[in-house]
Amino acid sequence: MHHYFLIGFLIFLGIKLHSQDSSIPLNIPITNTDTLTAQHNGYNIDSLKLAVSKNLIKGDTLKSAWTLLRLMDAYSHKAQYAKAYETVWSALTLVDNSENMLMKSHIYRRLGAMYSYNKRKKEALKYLQLSLDIMKQLIEKGRMPKASLAHNYYTFSYTYRGLDDPELAKKYLDSALIYYGDVPDKIALPFIKFEEAYVLREEKKYDEAMQTLQEIEPWFQQNSPSYLVLVYAYWAVIHQKQGNIDKTIEYYKKAISISDKYQSHIDFTPFIYEKMAENYNLKEDYEEAFRYLNKARTLNAKFFDGRSQDNVSLMEIKNEYRLEKQRQQEVIRQQHLEKLEQQDKILLLQRIILGTSLIFVIIIGFVYVKHIRSKHRVEKRLMQKNKALEMEQAHQLLETKNKELAASTLQLVEKDEFLKKLKTELRGENGNIKVSEINRVLKSISVGSANNWEEFKLRFTDVNKHFYEKLNTTYPNLSQTDQKICALIKLNLSSKDMARLLGISTKSVHTTRHRLRKKMGLQRSDNLEELIASL
Repeated sequence: MHHYFLIGFLIFLGIKLHSQDSSIPLNIPITNTDTLTAQHNGYNIDSLKLAVSKNLIKGDTLKSAWTLLRLMDAYSHKAQYAKAYETVWSALTLVDNSENMLMKSHIYRRLGAMYSYNKRKKEALKYLQLSLDIMKQLIEKGRMPKASLAHNYYTFSYTYRGLDDPELAKKYLDSALIYYGDVPDKIALPFIKFEEAYVLREEKKYDEAMQTLQEIEPWFQQNSPSYLVLVYAYWAVIHQKQGNIDKTIEYYKKAISISDKYQSHIDFTPFIYEKMAENYNLKEDYEEAFRYLNKARTLNAKFFDGRSQDNVSLMEIKNEYRLEKQRQQEVIRQQHLEKLEQQDKILLLQRIILGTSLIFVIIIGFVYVKHIRSKHRVEKRLMQKNKALEMEQAHQLLETKNKELAASTLQLVEKDEFLKKLKTELRGENGNIKVSEINRVLKSISVGSANNWEEFKLRFTDVNKHFYEKLNTTYPNLSQTDQKICALIKLNLSSKDMARLLGISTKSVHTTRHRLRKKMGLQRSDNLEELIASL
């Protein structure tokens, strides 16, 4: 219960969890050199418990969690599984609300190994997979090197070894070797070689397995002597499969000796005693066989029998923390779903409002554009109508002025005829009128005729602006008489009227018109009146 006190103490202090992922090495396998060497150097369970308390007081929960994992290792090697189980859950409690996913990965890996000790395969593989998934995520984010996966696959390998599944043990060991890299906290190679020896043994490659164990024995003697309990025990199995009973018993005794000396892997000793009894029975030494069998039964009852007082708490653990966390996660999940539903409703409402507003804007825009186009069409029609009206008025005004001009011209013609008649009469009679007076009248009549034409030209030009300009631009070689004929043709006068106005004969008008067509380069089919009317 001391671990629950530590957790309570942590909550009381309200310590903020650290978020660093790699301040200390955490990825040492559950059966590792650091733990065993530390025990060998005097760092026992009491010192680890004290270190946990000191780290909590300092507020360093990350180191506290790490020390709890080492404490769990120590308990498990002494087959105190209830305490080991409580310890690893205590470590998980410390970092549960932290974002330190690396630490959680290591704790899950330890928890999976813890379940495998009790042959709870489903739970073991569940937590090992959780650990592996987290590590892969950290690698994808670039927070851990790929070589870190070697630890997870190595743990899977020795877990399947404990579950007597050599095929899967070999599969995960191969994966571990693939990712085995040159990193500071990598797994010591002899541990991997030990797993290889197990696989070789199960493949009945006894000589290769024996040679591998011989190669790694000196390293373990020097660096992690307590691990030799497993090395010698598995070595003994190879001798037994080869039929060498004496060597088998010898190596089992060496394993027991190491376990007694370092008080490690005590949970493994019942298996060793059973095998000792089995081999003494083969030697027909039934007394020794019976003695070792009793030891095996006693230790099995102590470590694994549910009736054992030491394991009652382990067997009665209901994973209250885990169940509570599951309940909390379910509540959070429900709240999250409700929040998502609410967000979906809000989003739907926003979309409806946005859609309605968009439709409203489109309708207003359509009506406005239609109104503008209609207005433009009305204005265009009005402008066209006004322009047509103006053109009609201008045309009517032009026609009126031309008519006035024509009338005025006819008056001038009549005036000229009158004057000509008068001139004729004056020349034909010899009355009392003086010759000088006749000459004066005749002279005034000639001048009047010229003035009449100039008056006509001014009035004609005022009505038909730009006529002479266009005429001279298009036909620059026309004479004064030609221009007069063109002006009279523009007024649609007859040849007779033209002759009377110009004081020439009708034949002369026809001759002038014929000469005019040549100067203008017209063909017989071309209409002179239409051409001049268009100017």
